[in-house]
Amino acid sequence: MSMLNFSTSIPLSLYIHIPWCIRKCPYCDFNSHEAREAIPEELYVQRLIQDLDEHLPRILDRELKSIFFGGGTPSLFSPQGIEEILAAVHQRLRMAPSIEITLEANPGTIDESRFVGFRQAGINRLSIGVQSLQDNKLKALGRIHDREYALRAIDSAVRAGFENFNLDLMHGLPEQSVEDALSDIRDALAFNPPHLSWYQLTIETNTFFHHQPPRLPDDDILWTIQERGKTVIMDAGLSQYEVSAYASSGHECQHNKNYWEFGDYLGIGAGAHSKITDFEQQVITRHWQVKNPKDYLDPAKALTSQKVVLAPHDILFEFMLNALRLTQGVSADLFKERTGLALDIAEPALAIAREKKLLVNDTQVLRATELGHRFLNDLLGLFLPQHKNCPQNLSTK
Repeated sequence: MSMLNFSTSIPLSLYIHIPWCIRKCPYCDFNSHEAREAIPEELYVQRLIQDLDEHLPRILDRELKSIFFGGGTPSLFSPQGIEEILAAVHQRLRMAPSIEITLEANPGTIDESRFVGFRQAGINRLSIGVQSLQDNKLKALGRIHDREYALRAIDSAVRAGFENFNLDLMHGLPEQSVEDALSDIRDALAFNPPHLSWYQLTIETNTFFHHQPPRLPDDDILWTIQERGKTVIMDAGLSQYEVSAYASSGHECQHNKNYWEFGDYLGIGAGAHSKITDFEQQVITRHWQVKNPKDYLDPAKALTSQKVVLAPHDILFEFMLNALRLTQGVSADLFKERTGLALDIAEPALAIAREKKLLVNDTQVLRATELGHRFLNDLLGLFLPQHKNCPQNLSTK
């Protein structure tokens, strides 16, 4: 018998993964694959719809609050393909009246006519992967576009009528100076983006950079970039609402906020994963789709590769992993609503976090202090299942 107890509904989002890109970036550890031949768009769309149909019984009576096309490079697909996917979703699920529908776009794959086509297909928010606006940095990152392409893509998106868009910028790039980083921010802010994602380059395992690490700025430079960059962004009128996300009022990414607030999400497409609350069984399940696009496209193979029921200690850690990224944190009540658990189970770790001044000393909220955000990994480590203060003996049985 489950020890979880859900008494309220939980928001639901849909993530759609498009796994192909023109060239694999050396820092990327996402499930992306170079398109060495024509992308089988039509077949992939049909498998996505089949994927959605297989999961419908779990979510049929629920309303979608957001849809996100990620990758890979979703902008490689035609507007017609995106429209067909959205039409299938609309036929099968209820959508919130103000649903946010985002498409990731690579500046090297886009022009104004395609932006217009995506908007007509139903996309109402773009996330443009600029990364940098300096040619030497873009080359070091293995991007297929240069500064001119990026500037033209942003301008084209605005002229196509997109008022809600995000610009994706990275800092801590190979041999990047403080002024290099600030220059990227100022150039991006010149377009008055309602949302800016600004995050530090990290070297992930299973990437080219992991095997051949580039020369990155030292810690003092990274800290200066972080502090001065944050000031420039906020002086431009964007508020920080998450570790690496800034937005003008009302333009926070609803899809990502649902992740950070431990909402439910269905992931379809090669390598996508999901977190779904089963209110009848009172459990949270996670499942993964097969990663290799060839396997995903093979009708003889199952679309789902693995499914597990989350144990309470995993639920606790995943909630904290997401919620504590938010600058304002979340209410303590949200923990019970989204996990089905009493917050008492986390009390030993919470007490230590407050004592170390990593969490604010307020039992009504779960929010990292400025120190806690600076040492977020240390804070989250207190909630790891193997940590001595984490309740490892909890069971779903």
